[in-house]
Order: sequence, then C-alpha cells, then structure tokens
Amino acid sequence: MKIIGIIPARFASTRFPGKPLVKIGDKTMIQRVYEQVNRTNYINKTIVATDDERIFNHVQSFGGNVLMTAPNHESGTARCAEIIEQLKGQSAENFDIAINIQGDEPFIQPQLIDDLVAFLVENKTFDIATAAKKITDARTLFNPNVVKVVLSESSKGLYFSRQTIPYIRGTEKEHWLGEQDFYKHIGIYAFRTKTLLEIVKSPVSPLEKSESLEQLRWLYNDYTIGVLKTDFETVGIDTPEDLTDIYTSLDS
Repeated sequence: MKIIGIIPARFASTRFPGKPLVKIGDKTMIQRVYEQVNRTNYINKTIVATDDERIFNHVQSFGGNVLMTAPNHESGTARCAEIIEQLKGQSAENFDIAINIQGDEPFIQPQLIDDLVAFLVENKTFDIATAAKKITDARTLFNPNVVKVVLSESSKGLYFSRQTIPYIRGTEKEHWLGEQDFYKHIGIYAFRTKTLLEIVKSPVSPLEKSESLEQLRWLYNDYTIGVLKTDFETVGIDTPEDLTDIYTSLDS
C-alpha cells in the first residue's frame, strides 16, 4: 500500500498573507510542517501543493518535493485531488491513501499522522478518516470557531458542527461536561484516493453552505467518515497573533 502526504500551501491568506514563509525560529512554517510529515513511518512521499512561485522556490531550496496547482481551488482538499491527478498523468506513481496535512500546523505530531493512516487501513468500511480530541473545558465546548463532532459506537462521524453537539436537554450548560463526552474535530484527513477524486466533483451541499464545513458535503453524499479518538492536540496558526501566542507559551 502506497501513501502520500500532501500539504496545501497558499500565499494569499486574508488574515495572514505569506503565512507559509513566515519564520518560526530558524525555519519557515512550511519547512517545519514538511519535516514533521517526513518523520512519519507510513508515508512514502510528501509533497507541498501550492499556487505561488515564492513557496514553490522555497520548498525546492530546502530539498522538498513541491508541485504547482491551479490558483482557483476553493479548498485544500481540491488542491490535494489535483496533485493525485498530476501524479497519475506524469508518472507511474499510484497511491492508495492521501493524507491532507494543514500547512499552518508546524507542530503536527508524526504519531498522529501514523495513527490516522493505521486507522483507515484497519477500518476498510470508512471512505475517509479524521481525528477528534475529547473536550475538557467549557471555553472550547461553547466556542463556535471550534468544530465539534458526534460519533457512533463504531467511531463513524455522524455530524460535525460549530454548535455544541449533542445538546443536553434539562441540564444547565455549566454542567454539560459532567454529563456527556464531547469531541473537538482535529483538521487532518486521510482519504482513499478514489474517494478523494470523487468528492471534489460533488456540488456544495446545503449543510456545508450553512456551517461552512466541507466534511458535511461528504456526509450529505453518503461517504463514511471514520473518526479516530486521539490525545494529540494541533496548533494552527491563522493570524500573526497566533504566532505571538506560540512564542509566549514557549518562553513561559
């Protein structure tokens, strides 16, 4: 079984332009992500997918694999799918599983990636796999910027929402954490490549449009999403302030 790790990286971020090239210590963000992915045991090839020549040239400068993609992709998932199509057309390389690793998570744990690969390989009924971490504080639980997920007994994702789900009837919100397990979605995906190429062709669903969550399109179209429970946390950098917070935490 061949597995590829793909890191979508855009220069034009509304909240943090040039984010992949920002320095964290002596290395850029994108180099740190790339090196973390290369520390995994299961990924056979790592590629940065970008639409910007500055990122392309930088990845090449540190010896990384990088391919240019179209500038008009609406999501990192679509950018990953283009990479699979390019590789099918350019060489004999065919991959069974593609991992979409966020380009703004320089401290992603290699073990989390390996765990997710193993989870999808072992659970053959799932088309897609992602991860979730148990929520332990009320601030996270009721934050609409934190995506929550509810699971079936077999670890199938039933629904993802910015709302706090499930709702606990008849209990004051300050007691919810003591009544029910809640899970925060961790934004990493493992796709069977056949599934990846299919889902990017499906139209935006009403659920996705309502919550601005692309995984709801996949559920709407009856793809199964397995959810790996993990203790690993991820730290995404969306704004310059997030970077400042990281430096502050490292110094404290």
